[in-house]
Amino acid sequence: MNEKENEKIKQSEVREQPSRMSRRTRPVRKTQGQILQEALGLNPEDLKNIEAKLSIIKFLDYFSEEILDFIFKDRNVEQYINKISEKIEKFGLGGEEDKLLKKGFEDKKIVETVERLKVNAEALAISKGINKSVDKRLRNLSFIVSAPLLAIAVIFLILPMIGIPDTSFLMFPLLCVFCMVPQLVKSAVVKKWYIFKEENRSEIYTKNRDDFLVLKSYIGEVLANIRSNLLEMEVPLELIKFSLFNRDYENLNIINQKQLRGLTEYYVSFEYPEGMEPFPIPETLRQQYEKPLFPEKQKDEKPEKNFVVLTEMKGEDGVITGFIPSLKENLAEKINQLLNDSEFTESPLKFTEIIPNYSKDTVIYCICGEITEISVTNICNWKNKFKFYLFEGKQCRCGDQIYALSLMDPSEEIPEELKEIFLS
Repeated sequence: MNEKENEKIKQSEVREQPSRMSRRTRPVRKTQGQILQEALGLNPEDLKNIEAKLSIIKFLDYFSEEILDFIFKDRNVEQYINKISEKIEKFGLGGEEDKLLKKGFEDKKIVETVERLKVNAEALAISKGINKSVDKRLRNLSFIVSAPLLAIAVIFLILPMIGIPDTSFLMFPLLCVFCMVPQLVKSAVVKKWYIFKEENRSEIYTKNRDDFLVLKSYIGEVLANIRSNLLEMEVPLELIKFSLFNRDYENLNIINQKQLRGLTEYYVSFEYPEGMEPFPIPETLRQQYEKPLFPEKQKDEKPEKNFVVLTEMKGEDGVITGFIPSLKENLAEKINQLLNDSEFTESPLKFTEIIPNYSKDTVIYCICGEITEISVTNICNWKNKFKFYLFEGKQCRCGDQIYALSLMDPSEEIPEELKEIFLS
């Protein structure tokens, strides 16, 4: 239930009179959990239980991947731990499987592990000259930079009052500086912070590998528990979508992935046990749950072009048998330049011949989570040095449009200038 607590869906409007609606007949907003409950006849407490487990997973997964985002944030971490501990206590009142989750939480000493990792990460940061959270440093710097600028602005306002010639013509450039300088300082600090995280990510993991593995192991247990519960309740697994920052857990389908700074966010759902037929999706749910993962654009907006690269590509002789679609928002400018420097010819092979098993498991997704329907397949020739595929998707109902790039053969040598696009 990826952000289900925040997403609400309207029912059809029922009107008593054409011109107005009474309070009693206004559209009722329901959460996705409520819609699932009604359509599948589920117990509300069962859904709350699953949502609680997903919230535990999301914190532990993010913490274990981006621990530096939590350093010197004692209050925030304490709040997370308290909320998780409250949920775990309730598991002790549930069935045997939930009691095992509570026992695993205690036996693995998850709270102590989180606290120890945070302390160790803070010690490393202090040893490298960082002793405050990035949020606090940004607030302090913003005040340090803004206060003198504000004082200067006040002086310029006072000068005419004490007989000094009008200097109001300087106010506009001063205001520009007043607005720009804090932003420039903030950008510099944030950039430096991301560099610091990237440079020290490996060291923190290496030094605390056992503790990280404890967290990953427990996350795996909770995921297995949720999947088992959903199968027992006969909930169609593809309806339950959520995001994680690690893709190495078992029994998950990767729906989509999005590149963030130094990190990849994976949108996933549970996969069925081998040989098991998927549960049918009721028609009342199909319309709701086939909606995009992200909000739709207004119809009058121009389609957003998004570049996807088929990473970890498998296949040979121009036929693709496997890949992971990776959204490359941060490389859009370089990909545009790559395409501008390339000559296009339509592929002699049909798309179904290039990716013959284009299906739920091997598919290109729009950023909203919808399957992309490919309209044109091009072979691009970059400076007569390197050939690759460009698949043009039809405009998605969310308003976006996908352009997917792929190698034609995984063994093909990639020019040094293009490795960041095809290999990163």
